[in-house]
Amino acid sequence: MDFDKILKELKESMIELLGDQYAGLKKETKNDIITFVNDSKDKLERWTKLLANGGISLDEYQWLVESQKDLLTMKGLEKAGISKISLGHFKNKVVKTLVDIVKGLIL
Repeated sequence: MDFDKILKELKESMIELLGDQYAGLKKETKNDIITFVNDSKDKLERWTKLLANGGISLDEYQWLVESQKDLLTMKGLEKAGISKISLGHFKNKVVKTLVDIVKGLIL
């Protein structure tokens, strides 16, 4: 399992997700996504290896990733006046995208 490849795919897909939802704000929030993935890298790598080796289930993996959601600070979107509710929905999409990408790459 090449975790660096997974990490690169995660960053690209989440930035694309961001661009789809907030096309005019992609530049402002790209760094927020990259910071979140980099800050969570060690945990994501450990959890992804556990998932790949059968040490945890996909549901447990998703729960662990969701526990990192508060690290995702969307300063660019907050400055643009996006509501906290919309930010919460976006964070949920980021978690779902992350889990779906890992699931597709290793399961």
